[in-house]
Amino acid sequence: MKKRQSDNAYIQANLSAWDEVAPIHARHNQSELLERVCRPGFSVLDDTATAHLKRLGVNGKSVAQVCCNNGVELLSCKTLGAARCVGFDGAQGFVDQGNDLAKAAGKDVEFVRCEAHEIPREYHSSFDIVMITIGVLSWMPDIDRFFSKIEKLLAPDGVIFIYEHHPILLMFEPGHADDPINWELSYFRKEAYIDDSGLDYYGGETYQATPNASFSHKMSDIVMGGINSGLTLEYFEELPKHISNAWWNVEHSGIGLPMSFVMVFRITNGV
Repeated sequence: MKKRQSDNAYIQANLSAWDEVAPIHARHNQSELLERVCRPGFSVLDDTATAHLKRLGVNGKSVAQVCCNNGVELLSCKTLGAARCVGFDGAQGFVDQGNDLAKAAGKDVEFVRCEAHEIPREYHSSFDIVMITIGVLSWMPDIDRFFSKIEKLLAPDGVIFIYEHHPILLMFEPGHADDPINWELSYFRKEAYIDDSGLDYYGGETYQATPNASFSHKMSDIVMGGINSGLTLEYFEELPKHISNAWWNVEHSGIGLPMSFVMVFRITNGV
């Protein structure tokens, strides 16, 4: 119980940190996005995400995104033909941005402010696809607990689609393309990584930031998190593609590390 209380304290601090940065992100990109989402065929999904979502039959399907930020990926799913789309995020600023973008685009996307472990029961068993994208898993103190919550969102035969940066990258100090490669953390680290430099990964703006806590999860932890929740691993692929806003130095080095991965879990009918 003591660990769970500590985890919840980390979660609340992280929510405060994201609330702080939401207006900063809006200053950097909201005006541009309000214009872009109105264009025919709008999508921020890269070729990898698009191909996998199409393979999963996103057209006509109900889609949820947990930790959706400003919702541009959900709006992109609408472009691919998704039916009901609901985004969950713990920061009201990002929920507001998502609503504004959906209104500008004329797309029916619902945004709900709630922490990822406390999604209301009314959304349980409702979605064909639950989407987890770049930079979500490292905010979760307990990966098993996280999977046990989000699998409840799945309708029969539904899938969790994960497209994330590779956990091995957390071993390195992130940097610009010409920065050196510096080893920083053990792959097997279990302690929280505390940072107070802020979360403006767009402009690098400095501000008085609430310290945030991130967590390293081995690839085996992620796989077993889904399996321990009763899900079946249907697809797994490690990729050399850099999809974050951080490890440009690792990408530029050309040393051949995996930089992202795709994972699909499916719920068994009747579970």
